[in-house]
Amino acid sequence: MPAPELEGASEGSNEPGGRAPRRFPLGPGRVFVILLATAFLVLLGYGLVSKAEDDGIDQALVRGTAAPAPAFELDVLARGSGRLPPRVTRALADGHLELAELRGTPVVLNLWASWCPPCRSEQPALQRSWTAERERGEVLFLGLDQQDLTPDARAWIDEFGVTYPQIRDPSDRTARSYGATGLPETYFIDARGLVVGHVIGQITPEQLTAGVEAARSGRLLGARAGGERRTSN
Repeated sequence: MPAPELEGASEGSNEPGGRAPRRFPLGPGRVFVILLATAFLVLLGYGLVSKAEDDGIDQALVRGTAAPAPAFELDVLARGSGRLPPRVTRALADGHLELAELRGTPVVLNLWASWCPPCRSEQPALQRSWTAERERGEVLFLGLDQQDLTPDARAWIDEFGVTYPQIRDPSDRTARSYGATGLPETYFIDARGLVVGHVIGQITPEQLTAGVEAARSGRLLGARAGGERRTSN
């Protein structure tokens, strides 16, 4: 007596005469939906990662931890004048500067642009502090001009008599890697290449003095609010 046939068994059967499993062809509309969903997930993941990288420095400072300074390699806008540490002079000589070339030298990294009024207001204090600090030869001031026209930036340097080195980023990529969302912003990097302090907005002479000492000693300063600032273009 033949075995009883189970209900529905023939639909997925591989036996001769059985019906093949149902297949649903991917039409153009379904392929588009899948591609759109995939692109959304990729962009979402990128956004989450970028956000985590962007605010990593301030998050670390709030937790009481110094954060590695993001690397950069940028064109030199002005080499500065007067006595500079030999390491810095060599690093600037080829017209490009990598942050890694400054390892061992504490750095005050100031982000600015000629179209930024608060940058104009704080510049005299930065130059005065650099003039005093340069004689000690321990801490380097470094300006980072961003999203600016080169002639305007050079005119700025001449107007204020800025004598510390300047680098240039035609975009805001470097600023975003540091978590900066406006100008001016100032980062204090110690000799190990760690960010120990960050002032958001126009810096005061007192904040600048504290930041220079933090960069020199490696002591944590933290993230502090400064004065007025302009959002990036």
